[in-house]
Amino acid sequence: QVQLVESGGGLVQAGGSLRLSCAASGSIFSINAMGWYRQAPGKERELVARITSRGTTTYADSVKGRFTISRDIARNTMYLQMNSLKPEDTAVYYCNAGDRYAIQYWGKGTLVTVSS
Repeated sequence: QVQLVESGGGLVQAGGSLRLSCAASGSIFSINAMGWYRQAPGKERELVARITSRGTTTYADSVKGRFTISRDIARNTMYLQMNSLKPEDTAVYYCNAGDRYAIQYWGKGTLVTVSS
């Protein structure tokens, strides 16, 4: 079992920045990849960024050049640095981890609101 806890959400003006954190605990040795997803009101959950155990990263086209995903192995924490935020980035952001058995784990989410 893996437990994930997000933090760092909040209200920010367009053009501003936020950094989200995801603290992992439990069977973290089994994690292969971690990622951030988001879900805006009335929309489906979508992948924002993903990082593998080898450090390979992928991003949604909508956030490329603005968001950066990173992972501190020693702290068992993943981050999402979000710059140049836009109102359309408003959503609940979820931390995700996938383990070697293809089991997916989710945090409870943190709300990011970007005002225009």
